Amino acid sequence: MYKPRLHGMVLTVLACALLALPAAADSQARIVRLSDVQGTVQVDKNSGLGFENAFANLPITQGTQLRTRENGRAEIEFEDGSTLRVTPNTSVEFSRLGLSDAGKRVSVVELVEGRAYLNWLGKSGDEFTLNFSREKVQLGQAAHIRVASSSSMAEIASFKNDLEVVGPSGTVKLEKNKMVSFDGSDGDRATVAKSFDEDPYDEWDRQSIEYHDQYSKNNSTPYGYGYSDLSYYGGYTTLAGYGTLWQPYFAGAGWNPFMDGAWSWYPGMGYMWASAYPWGWMPYYYGNWMFVPGYGWGWQPGGGNTWHGGIHYLGAAVAGFQAPVAPKGTVNTVVVGRGGTAVTTNAPAMGRVVKNGSAGLGIPRGSVGNLRHLNTQAAKTGSVELHAAAPFAASSWRAGGYGYGGAHPVGFGEVGNASARSSGHSSGGGGHSGH
Repeated sequence: MYKPRLHGMVLTVLACALLALPAAADSQARIVRLSDVQGTVQVDKNSGLGFENAFANLPITQGTQLRTRENGRAEIEFEDGSTLRVTPNTSVEFSRLGLSDAGKRVSVVELVEGRAYLNWLGKSGDEFTLNFSREKVQLGQAAHIRVASSSSMAEIASFKNDLEVVGPSGTVKLEKNKMVSFDGSDGDRATVAKSFDEDPYDEWDRQSIEYHDQYSKNNSTPYGYGYSDLSYYGGYTTLAGYGTLWQPYFAGAGWNPFMDGAWSWYPGMGYMWASAYPWGWMPYYYGNWMFVPGYGWGWQPGGGNTWHGGIHYLGAAVAGFQAPVAPKGTVNTVVVGRGGTAVTTNAPAMGRVVKNGSAGLGIPRGSVGNLRHLNTQAAKTGSVELHAAAPFAASSWRAGGYGYGGAHPVGFGEVGNASARSSGHSSGGGGHSGH
C-alpha cells in the first residue's frame, strides 16, 4: 500500500510558511477552506449577491453562510486539519472566525438546520463552539460528533470523548458513544440514549476522516488544511538550482496552475483566486509557483509570513503564458477555464481515460488508489485508464466513497484495476513520478 512520504526539509519549509495564517484586511480575521463540494451547494459571502453556487477551494470567512440542497454535500477544513461536514438540506453559518487576544483561533458555527459532522482535532488550545437549535457545545479538546437540528428537535451524538451540552434546560453530560436529544415542544427536555443508530452518512464521514488521516499523517507542521490533498494528488522533486518543488500528478506538457479556477469577491478583501483543482488550496496561498524547463510548473513551499490571495509565481514563465488578471468593476464570480463548478458524487466512471494535462481535475479525492503509480504510466503513454469502484450512495451506507468496493476502500488499498493506454503521443517534460 502506498504511504506518502515527505522529506524533512519540505516539512521544515512548510512549517515556516504556515507560521502566520491569513490576516486579510483585519488582523483578527481568519480564512478557512471549502475543501469538498458535491452536488448542489450554495454560499452567501455577504457580497450583496445572496446565495451563489459554491465550489471547492472557495475561502470561507466570518459571516459566510453555506447551504446544501437535496443532493448536496460539503466539507469545510480548518487551519489545523479539523473538518466540518454537512449533509443534504443543511444550512450553517460561520458566525465567528477570529483570534483571541492570546492569538488562539476562535470559531463559532451555527447549525441552522439539517445534519452535520464535526471532527475537531483540538490542537494548540483553539476554541470551537457549535450552536444548534437552542443548545451549544464548546470544545476545548478533541471531539468527533454528529449533530442534527430542526424546528422541533435537536440531537447530538459523540463518537469520541465526553462532552457537555448547554441549553435552556441546563447542562447535560454526553458520554462517548451516546446520544442526547432535545424536545423543542417540551422546553428542550433532554433525553440521553445509551446508544444510537447508524446514520446513512456516517460512512461518508468515517471515510473522509480516514482519507485525511492517511494522507496527512506525516505532517509535522502545526497546520494542516490542504495538506492531505497535496499528498494524494502530487509529489515532491528536488531539482538542482531550484530546490524542492511539488507538482500535481498528470501535469503534462502545456499545463499551468492558473488554467482553471475562478475569481471570487469578498467584502473588505476584494477578489481572491479559487483553483478548480482538488488539491488547489495551499499552493495558491503560500509559497510560489515557478516554471522549470524540462520539468514544467512546480510549487515551492515557503514565503515566510506572506498570504497570497491571487496569482503569484517567480521567474520567467513558459513562452505564451498569460496569467489571469483579477476583474474590476464587478463583484460577480468570474470563471477561468474549467473553474467554478462542483464535482458530482460519482467516482471516475469505469474505463475513464485521464490524460496528462488534467493535473487531477475530475478525480474525486481517494476515489482510486496510488495516483503516483498511475502518473508514472501516464507519463510514458500519455494517458491512463481508470477502473474505480462504485462511490458512496446515500441510499445505502454500505456503498462507500473513495471507491469502496466491499471490504476496503480502493483509495486505501492496492492500485488494482488500472491500465495504461496510449494516446499516440508522449507526455512531454511535464510528467514525473514523484518520490
